[in-house]
Amino acid sequence: MERDIVIQMWDDTGVRIYHSHERIALPQRAEFGFATVPTRDGPWRVYSTQLGNTVVQVAQPMSARRAVATEVATRTVAPLLLLFPFVAALVWLTISEGLSPLRRIAREVKSRDAAALSPIVEVGMPEEIQPLTHALNDLLARLNLAIGAQRAFIADAAHELRTPLTALKLQIQLVERAGSEEERIAALAELKRGFDRATHLVQQLLTLARQEPGSAARKRQDVNLELLARTVVSDLAPVAQTRSVDLGIASSSPVIVEGDPEALRIMLNNVVENAVKYTPAGGTVDVCIVDGEMPVVSVQDSGPGISDDQLPRVFDRFYRVPGTEVQGSGLGLAIAKEVADVHGATISLANTGHGLRATITFLRPAAAG
Repeated sequence: MERDIVIQMWDDTGVRIYHSHERIALPQRAEFGFATVPTRDGPWRVYSTQLGNTVVQVAQPMSARRAVATEVATRTVAPLLLLFPFVAALVWLTISEGLSPLRRIAREVKSRDAAALSPIVEVGMPEEIQPLTHALNDLLARLNLAIGAQRAFIADAAHELRTPLTALKLQIQLVERAGSEEERIAALAELKRGFDRATHLVQQLLTLARQEPGSAARKRQDVNLELLARTVVSDLAPVAQTRSVDLGIASSSPVIVEGDPEALRIMLNNVVENAVKYTPAGGTVDVCIVDGEMPVVSVQDSGPGISDDQLPRVFDRFYRVPGTEVQGSGLGLAIAKEVADVHGATISLANTGHGLRATITFLRPAAAG
């Protein structure tokens, strides 16, 4: 390799004082720094610098530099090539071991049927996998709750529908057995009332199913509570007039909340209708809307109220206060509570001494109108 290096030196007068290889022709003028110089033997890489009063030039053929680079690269890469199979095997084993918890979870989930909603066992799970198992267990818990609610709803609906359907069957038999025109007319009238009650119950059941958590979500929008309440009062005015009940509304200003307009209408309609049905003739039902720190809708009636021990139960599905003579399905307030829960609101009942007051409080502040 020493023969591949050429050294030239000049003094401060420009006279060359040393040249290691006379037969190799290189430039006789030095340009400081690196340069690539073409020669009859191929390109050379030249470096020139000044040391005191002397200029030194060192040169080497590019072919020699490439040979050195190739040799260094070969010596560096060869051990890596030999180690590559072992490194690949180690990486494969490490990844396989790291993914084994995921495969175990996948096998466990795949082996389950629709009824197996118990939590996934998290014992021995790596810390990195725990957020996934937590999320899956949360989902399974929500599914279990939703399916349980659905089963309870189906059982309650089947139980509640059995009574009106049985009554309809008996009323049909009475029509068939009527011995006179008067008996037939009376039986038909009773059959019509029974059919209306069954129809109302089915409608309430469908409404309740649509308002349950987990049902198809509807787009939220700004809802004017004052306008909504006036619409409900207007719709129920004929019913109130028939029962000789004075139904009115009071509102200081428009109150805007965010929610599903149809669901909120159903909620308010059920509360006001319930108040009208239980208010005796000559009584009053007042709907009041207040835009305070929280939007509040209150419905005050002049009915008999509800005993304090019964108040916690009136929001249960199909529950009716013992001794009441008003026809109903026991679902109106249950539906209202479902809607309130979905909208982050609370609904409560309280005896005021001169009737019952239903209060709906929206927990979120009213949106800017």
